[in-house]
Amino acid sequence: MIETLLLVLVCIIIGGLLSSLAVHLMPVGGAPAAMATATGIATGCVMLMTGAAVTGLFTASTVASFWVTKPNVILVALSGAVGSMLMIGFTMFVGNLIYIFGAGIVPCSGRVAVDPITKDSQTEYKTPRTDGHGVPTASFVSGILGGFSGGFGGALIYVVLVSDSYAHFSVATAGIVAMGIFIANAIIAAYNIGGTIEGFHDPKFKARIRTGLTCSLIVSVLCGVIIVIAMLTGTLAGGVM
Repeated sequence: MIETLLLVLVCIIIGGLLSSLAVHLMPVGGAPAAMATATGIATGCVMLMTGAAVTGLFTASTVASFWVTKPNVILVALSGAVGSMLMIGFTMFVGNLIYIFGAGIVPCSGRVAVDPITKDSQTEYKTPRTDGHGVPTASFVSGILGGFSGGFGGALIYVVLVSDSYAHFSVATAGIVAMGIFIANAIIAAYNIGGTIEGFHDPKFKARIRTGLTCSLIVSVLCGVIIVIAMLTGTLAGGVM
């Protein structure tokens, strides 16, 4: 009993932290990116990560359905990570196609002079009075890593909630709760970022990731405690009593 409750609590905390990390890794450009005056995808952190989370949860729920009672936690979490990675990867790829062949610009960073992965110079490709444009290599890799982190974290929360061996929530309830925890962490991370971010090479990432993860830890612990109380009382889906 106690071991099960602690395991669920730990998985929720880990999933929440991975969700927060994922948002900080995402190349998000917001409205400026829509006008090709900033790097990243032309949407906000929460909207982008919600799409990734939904894709990851759909993948995880499909894989989890192959088990009747006790799904393989790691395998289901990895399936969610892959689903989220594919969603983010295709989004960035199509965005780059539009930037390159539609707007006629070269994806380049506005935060670093040299791409940390390809070692290619960025400065001469950046349009004057912009903060870069498109999704350069470092940002693309960072986005893929963010998709993996967020998909794994969201699916991890989902699988421990839906499994009969742990929380024993219904599929719908587990999905809604996992999504709620994910979005709560995404919103806090978005406020912590405060605008656009290119990825792990962005100075803003290094300056704010510690604060973001600390806030995520607090929120995830609170969410985990609520879930444990729901399990004990059978509030959501019969609990474990």
